[in-house]
Parts: sequence; structure tokens; C-alpha cells
Amino acid sequence: MIFRNRTEAGRALADRLAQEVTGAGRDRSLVLALPRGGLPVAAPVAERIGGDLDIVVARKIGAPGHPEFGVGAVAEDGPPVFDRQNLRYAGITEQDVAGILAEERAELGRRIRRYRGERPAPAVRGREVVLIDDGLATGVTAHAALRWVREHEPERLILAAPVCAPQARDALAPEADVVVCLSAPDQFLAVGRWYEDFTQLTDEDVDEVLARFHPAGV
Repeated sequence: MIFRNRTEAGRALADRLAQEVTGAGRDRSLVLALPRGGLPVAAPVAERIGGDLDIVVARKIGAPGHPEFGVGAVAEDGPPVFDRQNLRYAGITEQDVAGILAEERAELGRRIRRYRGERPAPAVRGREVVLIDDGLATGVTAHAALRWVREHEPERLILAAPVCAPQARDALAPEADVVVCLSAPDQFLAVGRWYEDFTQLTDEDVDEVLARFHPAGV
């Protein structure tokens, strides 16, 4: 399954989630996107299910000298989550990435201020929450975000992505009440392989989507 772009993938995911979302909890369902890439996927989902849209900001912790090889991640103000297998594979410890963690926390803080401004973090407690990214490769960033959401006591927690590595999907299953992947190809390789247009997004792209759901910084 190849998606034309993130918006098309979001529409397809919305069709699937419309059958899964129950409206549990005292408030409207909350759709949380992992920016940047998860936001244009999440927007059609929020529109389809009539839910609120917001973000949860997370950053991958890369191995020293190999930033694309994720050995952990951190979300919002939560503690870091580490991939023990990847740490062993890289031959490093948590202490070896302390400096990288500090850098990622600084960038995480910048993005929270940039995207959210004075708006508080989304209210999660007692709500049905759908956490969305544009794809799950190692799943480590989604893992950190799921832990952060779970700490805030949702009524029900769904993780959803258009395409997932089967190993990531299975590893994250215990962290969510439901995991929804439209496609989980065995030969996964990379998220971008499953999109015709996988253009890297900017802060301005995030602003544009959030402004539709939070006019004038609401």
C-alpha cells in the first residue's frame, strides 16, 4: 500500500478509526499528533471523528555519531524511554547519550514554545485519545509519547499510523489499548518508502494545520 501523501494517508486512517473510536470518556475524543509529520495525517482523522486536535511533542535520541539510529526518545516533560536492544547493538549506555538527551530536551522545549505558545498541554485525563504519526519504524518516539499520555490517565488510548514496521507495531501493543496500522509490510525499510510524496515539513506547516483547529491561539 503506497500513499500519495500524508493527507491521503490520514483520510484512509480516518475511515478505519471511525469504526474504532467509541467516544469513551467525559469529553470529546482527543486526537494527538506527533509533529511534524503526524499532523497532516491526524487532521483528517479529527475532522472525521469530530474530535479535538492537538500535539504531543517528542524527540528521538540518536546514537553518538549516528543520529538517525534511535536508541531512545523523550516526550514533553516526561522521562526518556530507551530501546535496550538498540543500546546493546550500538555498544553504548544511557550515560553515553546524556549530552544528546540534553540537546534533544532543548529542541523539544523550543518546539513546544513554537507550536503551542501560551496554550497549555492538552487535557488528557478521562478522555479517549488517539495518538497519530505518519509511520512507525522503530517506534521509539511513539513509545515515549504513549508513556507520556498514559501518565495523564486517558480513559482509552489508541495508537494509529498508516504504515508500521511489524516489529514496532508488536512492541508497542502493550503500551496502548489498541494499535491501528493500515499496512505493516515485512520489508519495511523506512516510512518514506510508502509515500509518493514524503516531503519534510517545516514549523510553518505545523502552524498552518494547528491554526485551523486553534484559531487565534485558542
